[in-house]
Amino acid sequence: MTLVPPHGGQLKPLLVEEEARAEEKARASSLPKIFLSSRETSDLIMMAMGAFSPLSGFMNHDDYQRVVKEMRLSNGLLWPIPITLAVTQEEADRLPLNSEAALVDRETQEIMGLLRVEDKFTYDKRREARLVFRSEDEAHPGVAKIYAQPEVYLGGQVKALSEGPYPQLYGSYYARPAETRQIFAEKGWRTVAAFQTRNPMHRSHEYCTKIALEVSDGLFIHPLVGKLKADDIPAEVRMKCYEVLLDKYYPRDRVVLKVYPMEMRYGGPREAVLHAIFRQNFGCSHLIIGRDHAGVGNYYGPFDAQKIFDEIDENDLQIKPLKIDWTFWCYKCDGMASLKTCPHTNEDRVLISGTKLREMLARGEKPPKEFSRPEVVEILLDYYRHKSK
Repeated sequence: MTLVPPHGGQLKPLLVEEEARAEEKARASSLPKIFLSSRETSDLIMMAMGAFSPLSGFMNHDDYQRVVKEMRLSNGLLWPIPITLAVTQEEADRLPLNSEAALVDRETQEIMGLLRVEDKFTYDKRREARLVFRSEDEAHPGVAKIYAQPEVYLGGQVKALSEGPYPQLYGSYYARPAETRQIFAEKGWRTVAAFQTRNPMHRSHEYCTKIALEVSDGLFIHPLVGKLKADDIPAEVRMKCYEVLLDKYYPRDRVVLKVYPMEMRYGGPREAVLHAIFRQNFGCSHLIIGRDHAGVGNYYGPFDAQKIFDEIDENDLQIKPLKIDWTFWCYKCDGMASLKTCPHTNEDRVLISGTKLREMLARGEKPPKEFSRPEVVEILLDYYRHKSK
């Protein structure tokens, strides 16, 4: 019984061993500083834990160009989204090639790592936005972040010196790929379906994950706890929702709940492929892809994130998509159903969008039990009551 191999063949966590960290931090404190955006910090932590294996740092020119254009690293390995570090021209001029710099989180001022500067290059922001996000519209949150960046990318290997506040904040819910692989192996699982989420889980999410449980050895619920849009529900509230759901509605011996620290890019199809790659690193054989995976607004078709997997050579990824159609409660079916199984009309179905749900909760209205479990609704109503005060 073996799990799928990591992407590229082996895990490459970049976090320096604990006993060497203090010495490296002391050395870093005397080096030139590069201040990281929240997204760059979260990408560095993903590299630190080994989730972005086989990357060894921020992308150089050749990797960047090929990833943007073809979704491949310069060595041909599938990679859908550039992992980059942006600085001003002035900062770039102060950093000679082959020099080292300290990577400092802009918000917390913590030294997060070291960069060996191996490449410096300018880039076309609109081209990156158009090819990666399929949009040049600055109203798209991912596009807006590209446009707000400085104009030079630095490429080079990194040594990570911290995983930020996440291990302390989330305790045993924080797990690195090597650790989840050990958990799955100890459970004797070979097929593991991952569920990506940035929202509290409602009945449709529950239904998707239970379809996955029917055809897999185990389920890996893996919520993102990095930075989200302002109107998204905070991680600590969502964690309470996941806990109560697992406690009351799932077989606990067949589900693992862990968090990961990435920041959402809202990149739709390409982000779905990135979600698959790092879930393969965590040891998963399948990724559940439902409606509008990693989407935002109307920038992507509801199933574009499923279609992109049809364009990828089957040898490029060991992990496979578990494609699930639009799901809902149907009053005539008297249960959960999907467009593939339900013959009835929208009038017979409970269809509530994320926006509509937030509006209902903000007004103190309870969504119907057919949409969300009552225990989850109570947690969310309590959050919105406190928020309004």
